[in-house]
Amino acid sequence: MRPAGEDSVYSAFGQVIRYHYIRTHALLDKLGVYPGQPAVLFLLGKQGGLSQKEIALALHRKAATITVMLNRMAKTRLIERRPDPADHRVTKVHLTARGRRVRNRVRETTRAIGAECFGGLTDAELGQLNRMLLKMRDNLAAAEATSDK
Repeated sequence: MRPAGEDSVYSAFGQVIRYHYIRTHALLDKLGVYPGQPAVLFLLGKQGGLSQKEIALALHRKAATITVMLNRMAKTRLIERRPDPADHRVTKVHLTARGRRVRNRVRETTRAIGAECFGGLTDAELGQLNRMLLKMRDNLAAAEATSDK
């Protein structure tokens, strides 16, 4: 592996992450959405009402992080909490009508960012990049799993 110098793969990857982060924040900010919230919007749009614990598990986030995020989303009327009809001890989180509209706009925005990010890559290059990124994800997940022990 080459050293982590200015032109290394590691450095280039870090730069891509940084530019993606900046661009994503700028476009989501225009929609009044904070980073991290799109995953909740998409999850609730796909699966309907979920408990905070279910959201945390599905998104691999700490419960406290989800609580803060959901409180912020409730203040901006993207989500609402309602008792579960099957068990009133449980509260389920649902998208509001506004949340569904914003989710659709976020989906359009993420597609636009994807087009900016991956523009000019061939289908073959995209497939290869996807395989490499999944391998990197798996490497990091395995390292994280062993560091917990």
